[in-house]
Amino acid sequence: MNYKTLIVLLVSFLLIGCSNQEKSTGQPPPSESSAPEKQESKVAKEPEAKKPVAKKPEPEGFKAPFSFDYPKDGVKGIYVTGPTVSVSRFEELLNLVEATELNSMVIDIKDDFGKLQYKPEEGSRFEEIGGPYIKDPNKLLKTLEEKKIYPIARVVVFKDSHLATKRPDLSFTENGKVWKNKRGESFVNPFMKEVWEYNVQIAKEVAKMGFKDIQFDYVRFPEGFETRDSSLKYSQGDYSQVEKDNVQKRVDAVTDFVAYAKKELEPFNVDVSVDIFGYSATLPEAPGIGQNFSKISANVDAISSMIYPSHWTSYFGIEKPDLQPYEIINEYAKYENKVLDALENRPISRPWIQDFTASYLGAGNYKTYGKAEVEAQIRALNENGIKEFLLWNASNRYTKGVDYTPLTP
Repeated sequence: MNYKTLIVLLVSFLLIGCSNQEKSTGQPPPSESSAPEKQESKVAKEPEAKKPVAKKPEPEGFKAPFSFDYPKDGVKGIYVTGPTVSVSRFEELLNLVEATELNSMVIDIKDDFGKLQYKPEEGSRFEEIGGPYIKDPNKLLKTLEEKKIYPIARVVVFKDSHLATKRPDLSFTENGKVWKNKRGESFVNPFMKEVWEYNVQIAKEVAKMGFKDIQFDYVRFPEGFETRDSSLKYSQGDYSQVEKDNVQKRVDAVTDFVAYAKKELEPFNVDVSVDIFGYSATLPEAPGIGQNFSKISANVDAISSMIYPSHWTSYFGIEKPDLQPYEIINEYAKYENKVLDALENRPISRPWIQDFTASYLGAGNYKTYGKAEVEAQIRALNENGIKEFLLWNASNRYTKGVDYTPLTP
C-alpha cells in the first residue's frame, strides 16, 4: 500500500462525523484516526503578542459605528447561537463574560443551513435568508461595546442547504438531485467564485454592522469528498483549466477563497479568522476536504483549530483522549507551533476547546467535563505559548467557576 493510499484511508476515517457545529441536542460525534508516530519536541516558544496595527482605510461612505479594542490579554471567548441572543439567558452569558477573564463572544450570523440570524434591510439581496433571532444587531453591538466584549461574527461558508437547493448549479448533484450528507445537509461548491462573492458580501455587511472579526466556518468541501469525487456531478469552474490532480485543485480553491476574503475585507478594518479541523495540522493536507493548514493559516489573522479531546481517537499515542484533556491538547499544541513557526506571517492561534460532555463516546471512553477539564485544556495551551482560546458548547451552557487566567511563565 503506497503513501498516498494510506493518507486517503487515514483522512476517510478522520472525517466520519467529525464536525464542530452540530446544533442538535447532542454534541458532535468524534473523528476517527490512527495515531501518527509520536514526535519528541521541546516546548515551543511563545508567539509574539498581537501588535497594534494602523487603521486600515475605510471604504468611501463607511464609518465604523462602534469602538472595540483588541483584548490586551488575547481573545478568550464563548460561542453564542442566534437563538440564544434572543432569549433571557443571553443576559447570563453577558454576566459570565463580565465576571470572569473571558472577554469575547463568537456569535452566529450565517448559520449551518445558510440562514442569517437577523433580518437585512428591505430590498437587500439577502432578504430571503433573513432570520428572526437577532432582532436588533445595532442594539446587540452597542451592548457589547458598553460591556467591552469583543465581537466575532461566525459566518458558515460552504455548508449551505438553502443556497444549494436554490442554485443546484452551485452545488453537487447525484442522480439529478442536490446531494445531501447523512444528516440531510447540503454543501455549495468551493470551486465556484459566485459562492465566494456571495459569502464575502455577507461578511462585508457584518463588518459594516461593527463586528471586529469575521470567523469563516466550513471552509472546505464535504467530509469524505475523496470517496465521492467521481460519483457526484459538479463544476470545477476556472480550476478545470488547471493542470493539477483533483486533490490539489480542491486545496487551491479553499486556499484561494480565504485569500480572496482577506483581501476584500481589508478596507473594513476587521480581522479574518478561519475554523479548521485540528488533525489537518498533522497532515500535509486533507485530500478530501481541501484544507491545507499551512496555506490557510498564511492568509488569516487568526486560525481556530477545533481540538476538542473528544474528537481525537488514539492520536499522539493517547488511547482515549477524552479522558486526558491536558495530554491531548499539550501534544497538539506542540505540533501546531512547529507548523505555524515555519510561516513567514504567523497568525494568532485561537483554538476551539471543549466545554461539553461527550457521552456519545460510550462508557469508559468519556468523562464528565467541568472546571478541572476546561482548566486542563487552557493550561496545556498556556504552557505552549498559546494564550487565546474559544469555548464550544452547542447549547451555550458553560461551566461555572472556571479560572481562565493564563499561567504565569
